[in-house]
Amino acid sequence: MRVYRLQYSGLLGDRDAEMVVKITYQRPATKDFIVILQSGSKFVVDHIFKKLQEAETEALHPENQEPTTLNTENYTFALVGYEEARENARYILSVLPKSKNKFLYQGKIWVDAKEFAVVRIHAEPAKSPSFWIKKSVIEQEYTKVNSFWLPAHSRTETEVRLSGRAVLSIEYKDYQIKEADQVLPAAGSTDPIN
Repeated sequence: MRVYRLQYSGLLGDRDAEMVVKITYQRPATKDFIVILQSGSKFVVDHIFKKLQEAETEALHPENQEPTTLNTENYTFALVGYEEARENARYILSVLPKSKNKFLYQGKIWVDAKEFAVVRIHAEPAKSPSFWIKKSVIEQEYTKVNSFWLPAHSRTETEVRLSGRAVLSIEYKDYQIKEADQVLPAAGSTDPIN
């Protein structure tokens, strides 16, 4: 489940909206969004929340995955710190994209020192998604669910050119990880399942 919340204030007046969405992901590249509840500004729901979901679906396409993977082909990394955290120690790395891609970012990441998983991101988009966006700052935190590190919370604060400020938060919760169905041997086959 995901809860999207947006608060906008500026020349166009104040607008708030919330949307609760059930998301089903099936690898390698299928994601379904089912809206459970939506309230507030219809403009925000239609032009922000739904556009975010479309961009997320677009990012799943194979041609968009390779150029956006967090690796040395797409980013330059530098160790800038180390911190002791309540759970585990963390390395702090600066990340600088090697290209201007709307799915890449620049800033810092915190990496779990035992599992080498990204646990936090503080960054800005490598390329502004729109002329109207002057600056965006993204904060994202991850949590471990079973053996997967998944998003827990995201907050993006955006300065809108000529007209105000928007704060978008996304809460990720109630993860249910299901194992893939096992492939059964053909009828009459004595081969074990590998």
